[in-house]
Amino acid sequence: MTATIQKWGNSLALRLPRTLADETHLREGTRVELVRTAHGVLLKAKRKPQYRLADLLAGVAKKNLHAETDWGRSVGREVLE
Repeated sequence: MTATIQKWGNSLALRLPRTLADETHLREGTRVELVRTAHGVLLKAKRKPQYRLADLLAGVAKKNLHAETDWGRSVGREVLE
C-alpha cells in the first residue's frame, strides 16, 4: 500500500487510506506518536491506558498506604451506619 506526502500549510501531511485506518482503528483526532527508526518513520497510536482495579490494588503495600484523611465533620448524608 502506498500513499503520497502532501503540503498542508507550512507542514507536510500524509493521508491514510480508509481501509488502513479502519484496520488499525485510527479515527480523526486519534493521537499518534512518530518514531524515527533505522528504516524510516513509525507511526504508533497513543492509546489511553486501560487500568484494572486488581492491577492498581496490587501496587498497594504497607509502606505506601496512608491513613484516613480528616476533612472535618460530616455535613450531609455521606455517613454510613
